[in-house]
Amino acid sequence: MGDRRDTHNAGDLGGGVGGEELRSAVAALAGSIEREPLSRRGAVAGRLRAEGPVRGGGGEGGGLVESDLGRVREMMDLLRRLMFPGYFDPEGLPVGAALRDHVGVLCARVSAHLVRLVEAVRGYGREEGGSAARSERGPDWAERVTRTFMVRLAAVREMLSEDVLAAYEGDPAAEHTDEIILCYPGLEAVFAQRIGHELYALGVPVLPRIISEQAHSRTGIDIHPGAAIGRRFFVDHGSGVVIGETTVIGDRVKVYQGVTLGARSFPRDKDGRVIRRAKRHPTIGNDVTIYAGAVILGGDTVIGDGCVIAGGVFVTSSVPAGHVVQQVRPDLTLRPMPAAGGPAGADRAAKSGAQGAGKPGVDVGWLADGAGI
Repeated sequence: MGDRRDTHNAGDLGGGVGGEELRSAVAALAGSIEREPLSRRGAVAGRLRAEGPVRGGGGEGGGLVESDLGRVREMMDLLRRLMFPGYFDPEGLPVGAALRDHVGVLCARVSAHLVRLVEAVRGYGREEGGSAARSERGPDWAERVTRTFMVRLAAVREMLSEDVLAAYEGDPAAEHTDEIILCYPGLEAVFAQRIGHELYALGVPVLPRIISEQAHSRTGIDIHPGAAIGRRFFVDHGSGVVIGETTVIGDRVKVYQGVTLGARSFPRDKDGRVIRRAKRHPTIGNDVTIYAGAVILGGDTVIGDGCVIAGGVFVTSSVPAGHVVQQVRPDLTLRPMPAAGGPAGADRAAKSGAQGAGKPGVDVGWLADGAGI
């Protein structure tokens, strides 16, 4: 098939309703595209050539196009079949010599996709020192990255197997490890992060983030590919979990839904620009449990080994090993009931008055109209 492009021209717009307005809109939009390079990309043969700043285009690597996003998804599906053999294979898992052939076919398909994708992002890079980094990516860079990545897959699979076991042992609701692999969004997010992290460590731009964000959109779990995560990691339930780029997580860590491991502030250079990749997210030790809704911020915040961070707490300073961080228990006040509710209501109201008398300033009148519900 040829390249599908809209072949209408400005003259075709005159017959429609509001033709003049539409022509005016076309002229304004085309002018915007010509003037503003940041939000346009790539080159189209015989048409506008985007020569914007580094952050706006793929440069000599060609840049990613929409079809490449589908290629990423297909590659991840193939990698899922390699990391969890038999679970996602349409015809089951072969045995014996056929298994090696099966793995070989999948690896060849992954390699073909990855070479194309890495080559597409070769020209991307950060503004700070980006040009120097890009200059080191020679014509064979995509193939070298792909070979190294493929060699690392066996170790990644071992880590994912341990993640499955950690989830099974950490969740009494799980009936079988198959359930973990087939159902748990936490494992899907960790799978994507571990794949993306290998590419991130190899210096591949953009692509690791696409992998993580595709998983984020499916699971509601946002783990940056730059985060360094140890073995036997378990995200339980997971919705709303956010783990930042420079987070370091030890072994045997368990995280519940709504947890944020984020930055307290962003360091800036003398010109006021954000210093990227500075350590701005916390370090979590081994054997730490972080319960739902906890927020831990700061690059200099270290949570020691064996700590428990209770739900809903806000932590911005380090915690020594073996400690529990929890909120002060909420104050209990008997809710006043109207005397019109009969003898029981009157009796409860009297008790409430007696109890409330010892707590000056207690006012729960805002409950009367259902506020906050």
